[in-house]
Amino acid sequence: MLTGTIRSQVDQIWNAFWSGGVSNPLSVIEQLTFLMFIKRLDDLHTLAERKAEDLGTPMERRIFPEGKDDKGEAYSNMRWSQFKHFEAREMMRIVDEHVFPFLRQLGEEGSSYGTHMKDARLGFSNPNLLAKVVQMLDDIAMDDRDTKGDVYEYMLGKIASAGANGQFRTPRHIIQLMVHIMAPTPTDTICDPAAGTSGFLVQAGEYLRQNHPQMLRNAEQRDHFHNHMFHGFDFDSTMLRIGAMNMTLHGIENPDISYRDSLAEEHGADAGAYSLILANPPFAGSLDYDTTAKDLLKIVKTKKTELLFMGLFLRLLRTGGRAAVVVPDGVLFGSSRAHKDIRKMLVEDHKLDAIIKLPSGVFRPYAGVSCAIVLFTKTGVGGTGDVWFYDMTADGYSLDDKRTALLDEDRIGATPAATLSAEEHAKNNLPDILARWGALAQEGARPRTAQSFTVPAAEIIATGSWDLSLNRYKEIEHADVTHAAPADIIAELRALEAEIAEGLEKLEGML
Repeated sequence: MLTGTIRSQVDQIWNAFWSGGVSNPLSVIEQLTFLMFIKRLDDLHTLAERKAEDLGTPMERRIFPEGKDDKGEAYSNMRWSQFKHFEAREMMRIVDEHVFPFLRQLGEEGSSYGTHMKDARLGFSNPNLLAKVVQMLDDIAMDDRDTKGDVYEYMLGKIASAGANGQFRTPRHIIQLMVHIMAPTPTDTICDPAAGTSGFLVQAGEYLRQNHPQMLRNAEQRDHFHNHMFHGFDFDSTMLRIGAMNMTLHGIENPDISYRDSLAEEHGADAGAYSLILANPPFAGSLDYDTTAKDLLKIVKTKKTELLFMGLFLRLLRTGGRAAVVVPDGVLFGSSRAHKDIRKMLVEDHKLDAIIKLPSGVFRPYAGVSCAIVLFTKTGVGGTGDVWFYDMTADGYSLDDKRTALLDEDRIGATPAATLSAEEHAKNNLPDILARWGALAQEGARPRTAQSFTVPAAEIIATGSWDLSLNRYKEIEHADVTHAAPADIIAELRALEAEIAEGLEKLEGML
């Protein structure tokens, strides 16, 4: 938990960038990432020096070589602990002309801690701003892993609050809910094919530390955790750097955070490689068939990115693998052939576990589109029994563009400090979702007027379109009389929706 002092210090750093002329929030976090990476390199080098001194042995890993670089500057001057004492203009010269070229060299050499620094550049030319930010970062007490991770998460949160590029961040409490539902284990191999800032992977790592602490005392499991468990892909180099730094500051030494256009590249190398997928991919509309991976088109013939990502998840999961992914509502009831094919696959060929409908304001102010969390298990032989539906109406924050917290901080999120009252539950459904998920055997007895209920797979199949929209099955209770929504109205709406979808497909074909 961050103290008010640390929050204030981060706010001051952010304000310093803005007043210094760096106003794009993504540029701010990128430059902070570079500087924190430079500081971390010095910390690692210092740690190796102390270990060598204590043991009386040579250094195992010397990050900064002895001697000088090809421009005649001593490598020792490139260390954070040295240049932070320099006058502003001299500091700027060292950092711009020597430290950043050194970072790019590390990236070209392929070191685990330099992989994403191949094109690192100092993004401003104000010596006083550099000196000020270096001093401010140095003043923040980030001695332990929790504080380092929380500081960086708080910085990332400011991308969203700044009102730009927030689409890169799924709300942290929604990530927490999805991770706790899936409950990662020490043997899982976890993937996010649209990793962004690596929020899902970071939260999965935190869950494992909290719930399986013995894992890090077992040499084999510890190696798996640091080197083989986490895989994140993105095609934005800035996001890759930010995501890799986020993982590193949360104590994961060598995650696989790598460049990949997940929908355009073939997946033969890692098909069936992952046991758990956690994702909220971007749904940008349509792709050309020519630019789409052919192995995905074999699963689902479509140009729509939301359906292609569903095909990708099935492709990447191993048999028995699980997934919790965010999809736009159209995936649940769209009437095109591809929409129906994907739903049929989930229900009849694999094991569809649950649909959690999210309130439409969850991703505001960046998007007001209605979404849902889909939970499924890849089997290849079916297995869907009763599908669990939950109608989330509140997530702890206002559903307008301001997204103001409706409860105290210790009452927010999926695992609040205390049990919520009925009044508090009306403002935050997340703990109830976790509780009901943990007692699914009791959910079958709930009426369809309740906030959650189950629907047999046979009933979903009988719709003929494998409809997964919650409103298709939810019943309305009014004036002490329980009744379903009028069937004729539903039929008319479905017919209208089918006509619109058909028209859109024709229009896409013409374009």
